[in-house]
Formats: sequence, C-alpha cells, structure tokens
Amino acid sequence: MADSYSPARDWSQERWRHRGAGGEIQYLLRAEEQLLQYISARSSLPEVFHKICNALNSEIGNMISFISRPNDDISGFASIVQSARLFGLHKFCSARISDGNDLILGSLEMYSCVPRRPFLREVQLIERATCLAAVAIKLHNDSMN
Repeated sequence: MADSYSPARDWSQERWRHRGAGGEIQYLLRAEEQLLQYISARSSLPEVFHKICNALNSEIGNMISFISRPNDDISGFASIVQSARLFGLHKFCSARISDGNDLILGSLEMYSCVPRRPFLREVQLIERATCLAAVAIKLHNDSMN
C-alpha cells in the first residue's frame, strides 16, 4: 500500500512562513526557530553570530558573511576584508544592526563569489538576520547590566 504523503501537506515547511501586514506570505530564514532557541538559551554571541551567518549563507548560497560589533578589534575586520580580496570575493552587502532607535549595535558584512547586488528576497533575509542579531546583542547587553 502506497503512502499518502504529499509535500504540499508537510507541516514542517509551513512554519517557516508568515503573513505580512499586506496579507502576502513572507519567507523567513529556515533555521530561524533554531536561531531563536540559541538566542533565548543565551548562547555566546560569537556562536549565535556564526549560526546566523551560516543560515544566511545557506539560504542565499555562494556567500561568506560575518557579524561584528563596534567594539570588535578593527585589525580583525581589516584582515577579513583583505582575505576576501585575496580570494577574489566581491562585496555583496553591508548592513547595520541597530536597536530600532538608531543605536548601532553592529554590522553584517557579506561577500560573494560573483559581483552582484542582492535580490529583493535576499534583502528580506538579510534584514531578518540583522534583526535576529540585534535581539541577541540586546539580550546579551541586558544580561551584562
């Protein structure tokens, strides 16, 4: 007897979408539920940043991304930029991570194998990643106070 499994009824795929204010369906990072669990478990910021970047790189493909905070070592950032150039990578995106009140909490830098700009769907994923990073940073900062 054949199974009556239908990909259209796979509920695990359904949870990755939500309806936007205009009623349209917006897709979030597939790993978002896991990312939120890491954030709420108060995992270390470098670990959370790494997981956010991995999820974003996986979603977009052919990307290398990293998240830095304003107080991070500037020489490390310069080294990453130099390495990206050395390996022929092209700057894909640079996005601020803010608290919603124009306070800069960090930045997301992305490099691609080919020179191009992000598509609309990719911009939405990048915005979601920066939002998750902001939540992680704010939670970390709150726990330090």
